Amino acid sequence: MTQKTETADLSDYSIGYNAISSYFADRVFGPKAQAKYLNKISQNAIANAVGHGQLIDKDTANEVAKGMQEWALELGATHYTHWFQPLRGTTAEKHDSFFEPTGIDTGIEKFNGKSLAQQEPDASSFPSGGIRNTFEARGYTAWDPSSPAFIMSKAGAKTLCIPTIFISYTGEALDYKAPLLKSVAFLKQTSLDICHYFDKKVQACSISLGIEQEYFLVDAQQFKGRPDLLFAGRTLIGNSPAKGQQLEDHYFGSIPIRVLGFMADFEERAHLLGIPLRTRHNEVAPGQFECAPQFEDMNLAVDHNSLLMDLMESVAHDHDLKVLLHEKPFKGINGSGKHNNWSIITDTGVNLLSPGNNPEKNLQFLSFFINIIKAVHDHRDLLRASIATAGNDHRLGANEAPPAIMSVFVGQALEKVLNDFEINAKAGKKTDSFSPINVPNIAAILFDNTDRNRTSPFAFTGNKFEFRAVGSSDNCSSSMVVLNTIVANQLKNFKAEIEKALKVDPSINAEDAMKTILRHYVSGSKHILFGGNGYGEEWKKEAKKRGLSNITTTPEALKAYLSKPSIELFVNNRIFSHRELEARTEIRFETYVLRLQIEGRVLNELVSSYVIPSAVNYQKTLADNVQAMLSIGVKKALCKSQIEIIEFLATQINTVFELDKKMTAERAEANNIENAEKKALAYCNKVKILFDQIRECCDEIERVCDDALWGLPKYRELLALN
Repeated sequence: MTQKTETADLSDYSIGYNAISSYFADRVFGPKAQAKYLNKISQNAIANAVGHGQLIDKDTANEVAKGMQEWALELGATHYTHWFQPLRGTTAEKHDSFFEPTGIDTGIEKFNGKSLAQQEPDASSFPSGGIRNTFEARGYTAWDPSSPAFIMSKAGAKTLCIPTIFISYTGEALDYKAPLLKSVAFLKQTSLDICHYFDKKVQACSISLGIEQEYFLVDAQQFKGRPDLLFAGRTLIGNSPAKGQQLEDHYFGSIPIRVLGFMADFEERAHLLGIPLRTRHNEVAPGQFECAPQFEDMNLAVDHNSLLMDLMESVAHDHDLKVLLHEKPFKGINGSGKHNNWSIITDTGVNLLSPGNNPEKNLQFLSFFINIIKAVHDHRDLLRASIATAGNDHRLGANEAPPAIMSVFVGQALEKVLNDFEINAKAGKKTDSFSPINVPNIAAILFDNTDRNRTSPFAFTGNKFEFRAVGSSDNCSSSMVVLNTIVANQLKNFKAEIEKALKVDPSINAEDAMKTILRHYVSGSKHILFGGNGYGEEWKKEAKKRGLSNITTTPEALKAYLSKPSIELFVNNRIFSHRELEARTEIRFETYVLRLQIEGRVLNELVSSYVIPSAVNYQKTLADNVQAMLSIGVKKALCKSQIEIIEFLATQINTVFELDKKMTAERAEANNIENAEKKALAYCNKVKILFDQIRECCDEIERVCDDALWGLPKYRELLALN
């Protein structure tokens, strides 16, 4: 028999084949497309809007709209939409056609500056927290020039998407983007003010953000067989498989072929949309993965992350997969987070959080570093509130997720720098940061002076802070608005203290004033620093001694938004009005309740339609078997095991039935509460606690039940994605 041979296709290995740079951002109306379709005046107007916040006039908007339409039509777009991020966790869009009929059988494509700059979508069904009345249905979307328009392609339809803010009929923000833009502008200005003490040449600062996105993938058909995944985003019941993540062999392992196909597809589409994805890998838990982009300007990074989540779900559909973005879709294995890598950069190219070779002598670095630590220290409960969601409550403090206690990790080297700086001690001899490893042909390794602490919620990682506590499904704006605002406010106060000190004592210079103030900050804030095991009971006790809160539930955490210091922080700095802050907090309470309401109803369905019927059917099979054995003379003692299983199932069925009834009654009682905060607390303290008890019974039934009679895909099937 002649063996068939195939000629290798070497095209994949040729230099420049499918280089990402050859098509990156081809579906984005960025500077490259603008240069082709806009005149210089329009290009400069957009650049000034992006760089300096200048408004674009009506005539220029018309010119931009004309060029944008021409570009979009050439790429096959037939519709346009204002793409915004309402307070519900997903993006929103209403498509309008470029086409406008001019007669019975004629028409034109039309798009002008008014259509680009503003639209009036119906706001009646978007969360408002009581800001608008039912009859005030109108809302407004307004173009954000700092986030370029893009063309989204789904199911063969191409749509021009224009990023916008979204406000109510009465002018309050109803989205994530508007307050984010305010907080970014606030931090840029206060950072610039401090920079000018060191370098007058700095003209602007930017806020840099890189968002690592963790997620799970499951087979779409398996997903459809799980009502809890379908409606709640997580498994409300499910017995742990024999092999979960014990061996941690999935972490950085070879990416499964089916998953790699999905990754390659969605990365290509992401690159076309200008999302600078660079990293992909297996995460620790089976079926869990991660992607990460290059750092970007914060507003663009948040937009891109929202777009990425939508894109991932769309591409997964094409691969018969389902993306799970819930923070804890599976019990007993890692949950998913969204690590926010945050830093401040000057227009002269200086990272203000870069320590340099001698951080103890780098006063500019220390000024920003210490002020950030103080900001987190003073507003730690507000920062905790910013990442509070029903899903994240399941994740925090377990399986490598950071705990709910807000602390700051800076590493031993920088902690020593702070301690020496506080007492004005001379820095000790610097240790060599290189380490020989005595392996042939391998160079010495340069060690970072901070390293990592995977249990820290807010960690300094070389030249940035990484806020690791943000949930995987959350919009990063919530946490970044808080972080930007508390840091900007602290820098503002720092500047005021410097100027006051210089006025009181004209003989001192700004550097001396800074050092005195910063030493005081270190003394008052250093108990927020922690570099040990965030999961240990010892840390909980120690944190309590330090006065650090351990707020483990969303309803308790959200109270921080309406504390007196938080209201003053946001209102005085014009990030939120008092009304907006109250409304947003109420929306978060309402969202928490709605999530648990859905989970409770799904759990009812699982118990009554799947678990109990499966258990009863298995009982009947066993009972028939026992009866048949006894009828042919088998001794009853030999049927002992079967009878014990029958009795065990009977006990579990009765227990889960009663718990389910109790949970339904508690839900009904909680639903009668009108106050959003009190209702959330009732669901948290009286309803949710029954979920785990019900789950325990269901999982015990699954453990002993005949696999053929179990009506739901099991963990071993959901997590075994090849």
